[in-house]
Amino acid sequence: MAAVPTEREPHLLWHTPAGAGRSLLEFVAERRDDLRGQLRSTGALLFRDFAVNGPKDFDAAIQAFAGQPALAYSERSSPRSTIEGNIYTSTDYPADEEIFLHNENSYQARWPMTLGFYCLQPPSTRGATPLADTRAIIRRIDPQVREQFESRRWMVVRNLYADFGIAWQKIFGTGDRNQVADYCASNGISVDWLPGDGLRTRAVRDAVRIHPVTGDRVWFNHATFFHLSTVGAEVRDGLLALFGPDDLPTQTYFGDGGAIPLEVMDHLRECYRAETYSFDWRRGDVLLIDNMLTAHAREPFTGPRTIAVAMAEPFVPAG
Repeated sequence: MAAVPTEREPHLLWHTPAGAGRSLLEFVAERRDDLRGQLRSTGALLFRDFAVNGPKDFDAAIQAFAGQPALAYSERSSPRSTIEGNIYTSTDYPADEEIFLHNENSYQARWPMTLGFYCLQPPSTRGATPLADTRAIIRRIDPQVREQFESRRWMVVRNLYADFGIAWQKIFGTGDRNQVADYCASNGISVDWLPGDGLRTRAVRDAVRIHPVTGDRVWFNHATFFHLSTVGAEVRDGLLALFGPDDLPTQTYFGDGGAIPLEVMDHLRECYRAETYSFDWRRGDVLLIDNMLTAHAREPFTGPRTIAVAMAEPFVPAG
């Protein structure tokens, strides 16, 4: 049976089994077309109290829903650990840090349409995965700000250092510079090799996208997530002291290279937060989100927390 979305969670549809011990894999296989329609409408589905016996069951349920295997995590921007196959931990950041709302891989030329999250170990306190509907976010954004991003697009600059953060060899899955250059050339990324085996990349992407199934205009980018002003003051000051404003590990700009004003970044964060809703994880919960319709985040937490993540259904926009 399915619960109707509540006023607090208008874009999250809850599913619970009619009887104890109901297999999530069987439920997804039987209801696949209906569930896929629900996901493209609401943007997020939560499955609670179904039988999911570990990462293999989770992987099988994702494959049943997507009709294809889960994707490998490529062109990485955050540290993750492999649990099994293409099932990963959620981002391995310190527990006391917030991870701001974003859409997975929106800085890339292609991205997964569907994300799955599986709660192996809920935290002691907090640690939710906040969600926000990107259709609602774009409606909140000041039209002049939105129009600027639509006309100028946005740019992410990444400085990849051998002794800080994730090395380029890990990000691209190879130590061959020619392979990296070929990948970047085919994915709209410019490359500059830096002294000390470092790499600077630049990619210009659209800030607003059209959902290929629903036709909705969505706010789909990492412009806010990667901007220096989004991290906490202590981290921000430390990064500036280490690298200066021009050589930060990540920073975002308008697509023509112009700086994004801080008041614009403040406004965008307010729009994300105004549309945010969340639920508390329970062991065994499985969350599916449409990656273009729903942004996700992570609250700080205490105690152990293990959320497995799977990505599926790669999409490459036309042009």
